[in-house]
Amino acid sequence: MSSDIALYVHVPFCRRKCRYCSFISYEQRERDIPRYLEALKKELKLRYHDDSIRTIYIGGGTPSLLKASDIADLLSAISGLCQLDKDAEISIEVNPGTVDQNFFQTIRKAGVNRLSLGIQSLNDDELAIMGRIHTSIQAREAVRLARSEGFDNINLDLIYGLPAQTKEAWQYSLEEAIALEPEHLSLYALTLEEDTPMQKMIDDGLMTKIDPDMAADQYEIAEDLLEKHGYIHYEISNWAKPGYPCRHNLVYWYNLPYLGIGAAAHSCINGHRIANTGNLDKYLAEFTGENSWSPELDEKISRELEIAESVILGLRLAEGVQQVILKNRFGVNIMDRFRRQIKEMSDAGLLIQDDGHISLTPRGRLLSNEVFWRFLPE
Repeated sequence: MSSDIALYVHVPFCRRKCRYCSFISYEQRERDIPRYLEALKKELKLRYHDDSIRTIYIGGGTPSLLKASDIADLLSAISGLCQLDKDAEISIEVNPGTVDQNFFQTIRKAGVNRLSLGIQSLNDDELAIMGRIHTSIQAREAVRLARSEGFDNINLDLIYGLPAQTKEAWQYSLEEAIALEPEHLSLYALTLEEDTPMQKMIDDGLMTKIDPDMAADQYEIAEDLLEKHGYIHYEISNWAKPGYPCRHNLVYWYNLPYLGIGAAAHSCINGHRIANTGNLDKYLAEFTGENSWSPELDEKISRELEIAESVILGLRLAEGVQQVILKNRFGVNIMDRFRRQIKEMSDAGLLIQDDGHISLTPRGRLLSNEVFWRFLPE
């Protein structure tokens, strides 16, 4: 019996890795792209089982390093192998420094109907600090070219909380992004893993430490400014014009099933959490060589963990979690199951509870991790 799922496709190639990035991606491996595309098709053929695909999200890495014709071929293979909803949301991440008008024209014809442009900043000094390969001019031009080819659902990614970034500099970037009239904005606080170049520069005293208080101030600036311009703050890090939330990401936040293909891709499907190897050569050997597929992780998700994760992920949404929805899904009363946690977080001013409904307060959004871990099974 078929069910609805989301499909994530990971493209682990980058022209140059950004200084803050800890995602699985590989520089200067573009020669492996043709083989990688064949591996993706083989993995999909092996792992897809009659589900109806409601959304496709091609992320990375830098998916726009692929030729537009390769993206079209990949989408054609997906639609040939899978049941694809007629109105499926099909998104791709784009780096402004890797595209031209022909790219947008070709992928639009191939069925891509949503873009996520990783502009990160509209301040060239900040882009240089982050190690981005594009300029603010290229970011604006990418939006213009996408619009000229008919794209009417565009997200812009921005990063705040950069070392030494002032409130004024952040507001400038945000106002310039709003002026581009995107349907959606994703704003992420800079977080650094120990092995990233930017963290090493901070450790060596070559760059100012991240200031969490400044980042909190910048987040509040975004909340006020985006509300003023008609954006709905529907998830902790995401704002959208009415009618334009990211349908693919809503699958994650509602804790619904998704299939991830590609190196380092994760899936949550049929009661299991599955992760592919992040080693590109091992992945290629599994699907285009002599090795058989062997997931790096295959974890059976217990009912208790699924309930807890549904609460945690649901609390990321502005609408929060409704008792009746989880009651229908799991047959449990979350207000009883998590009575202690809900009371503690409400007393601390981080949660609001109202008639079978819980959601984060504005302060709770700033301290969300302090809330989330308390719902995990002990």
